[in-house]
Amino acid sequence: MTNGIMDIKETADYLKMKEQTVYRLVQKKKIPALKIGGQWKVKKEHIDRMFDEILNEKLKEIG
Repeated sequence: MTNGIMDIKETADYLKMKEQTVYRLVQKKKIPALKIGGQWKVKKEHIDRMFDEILNEKLKEIG
């Protein structure tokens, strides 16, 4: 990972998911990504922020 920018494999490793699942989520726009030169790129910062926002929503539902 360079400068916090990950490809599909690195994103899958980071999230501990299968590459195929990450690819599908990117295509469905569930994970923010850009297609550059035929390859999907994801910013680690965006994944972390998205995770925190979803987690906070869930915590509000519980509390």
